Amino acid sequence: MNIGIIGSGELGSLLASKFVKLGYSVSIANSRGPASLKQLAGEIGAEAATVEEAAQNKEVIIIALPQKSIPDLPKGLFEQLPEDVVIIETGNYYPNIRDGHITELDKSGIDSLWVQQQLGFPVVKVFNSILATSIKDLGRPKGEKGRIAIAVSGDNLKSKDVVFKLVDELGFDSFDIGPITQSWKQQPGSSIYCRDIDLGELKKRVGAMGTVWPDMRDQILGQRTTWEALMITDYPAYLKELKD
Repeated sequence: MNIGIIGSGELGSLLASKFVKLGYSVSIANSRGPASLKQLAGEIGAEAATVEEAAQNKEVIIIALPQKSIPDLPKGLFEQLPEDVVIIETGNYYPNIRDGHITELDKSGIDSLWVQQQLGFPVVKVFNSILATSIKDLGRPKGEKGRIAIAVSGDNLKSKDVVFKLVDELGFDSFDIGPITQSWKQQPGSSIYCRDIDLGELKKRVGAMGTVWPDMRDQILGQRTTWEALMITDYPAYLKELKD
């Protein structure tokens, strides 16, 4: 499987390294161009690419960018893609410490629904609600007690099947949240965000949220501010990713 990763911050670089080790062909790109990625790509066995190259002839494209960078992607980047290409979106909206306020996103409040609209192509939201350090260190074989579960949402069932496979290979269980309109359940401020919980507990917490976004909007978005503060004080590695 050929995988393109757009974004070379902590998460993008980690996923590139992990998928290379799993035997996949991986290209990684950022806004600064392939030359800036030559050393990293050489160390992990990936190919340094332009953003356009990372989106060409790929079966899976992973977008590991801050939300503020989504509108800066080349126009028409996803217009000619085959329908069976899987686009994974890993981002979270942090208006106060990173992204600034995006008017349309502030109105909808659902991060990846806005991203999907910007790209004009269905996305699968995953890897946003788990720390990169957890992906790096906490994967376990299928069936092992205490295996961490990761939330997945999206409108394309076939794309989600591909994502479920990748998540399993990384050492985690998947839980299908539902369509992209339900992806708010895995956003910053929700009860499953960055919790490192098993499948049973994740299902329990998701069930407790219900299905109606307006009923949960104020609570989750209110908690997001707290998470933004925690990202600065508790997770210094996140500060590096803000720059990428």
